[in-house]
Amino acid sequence: MTLLHAFFMMGSPDGGGDGALINLLFLGALFFVFYFFIIRPQSKRQKEIQKKVSEMKKGDKVVTGGGMIGIVNTIDEETVLLEIDSGVKARFQKGSITDVNPGKK
Repeated sequence: MTLLHAFFMMGSPDGGGDGALINLLFLGALFFVFYFFIIRPQSKRQKEIQKKVSEMKKGDKVVTGGGMIGIVNTIDEETVLLEIDSGVKARFQKGSITDVNPGKK
């Protein structure tokens, strides 16, 4: 008798082992829903953002995690200098950038 058979045989003493199978199927369906509707789209979106950030260049419009919108002035290893308004510049971590060229596909 394999371990899988032993698992399915568990249940009430009168032989009604269908409860374990239903619970297992429910957990599998729940995992499926979470993976394909929550986890997978979020990781896909994160990869797209990382690609856009690595390809950004001077003059691109970006949005930061705090909601600041600015135009890229200079790019360093870890940081980006953004011009937020005419004559107003601020330095941000690359990781805080949430979108590059918003509104442009």
